[in-house]
Amino acid sequence: MNANFAIIVPKDSNLKNKKDLAKIKKLFLERFADAKSELRFASNYELIVSVMLSAQCTDKRVNLITPALFETYPSVRDLARARPASVAEIIHSCSFFNAKAENLVKMARLVVERHGGEVPLDEKALLALPGVGQKTAHVVLIEAKGANVMAVDTHVFRVAHRLGLATAKTPAGTDEELTALFRTDLARLHQAMIWFGRLICEARKPKCEECFLREFCDFYGREGGAK
Repeated sequence: MNANFAIIVPKDSNLKNKKDLAKIKKLFLERFADAKSELRFASNYELIVSVMLSAQCTDKRVNLITPALFETYPSVRDLARARPASVAEIIHSCSFFNAKAENLVKMARLVVERHGGEVPLDEKALLALPGVGQKTAHVVLIEAKGANVMAVDTHVFRVAHRLGLATAKTPAGTDEELTALFRTDLARLHQAMIWFGRLICEARKPKCEECFLREFCDFYGREGGAK
């Protein structure tokens, strides 16, 4: 398991009832009503490439990489004809650039071969593409058509466990638990939880005194603050 997801989950969660869940959901959606992805893309092709690159890499870094990549390979068919080594050279400042280059080219080839060059907007079809896991598939579906799905990155995982909303040890398990708890507005909650994690519930130094959800937090108030 990625070290970024290694969070100890306290057993004595203080989140116990539907009233708490409703309030948490309401506060998230109110405080981050305009939350959206930082990734810059102009098509579903650019979207899936950007999301694949964003794995263990910041959105800001991806946005610095993609202009040159899309100028060189303006369509999925162009990328399908590329050599992975050439793609790797362009995206070298991204984490795991060699593996990502291989997957990007394989993904593009499969999109051309199976889907006529159109990125599929179906979860099963997306998951069949090289380099596309559940999180990537769900982000594509959220951004492309506002699908009612959750996507769990390191921020969402951290926030969900600190608030006692999840106990699963994996992103996929956490996705399942959050989906079962909230059921609706999942795409908006996904964006809200990401920004909450970035701006307030930071990994190393959470801003607990500024937090509008600290009354629900399993970590707040222990040992003089966040644990």
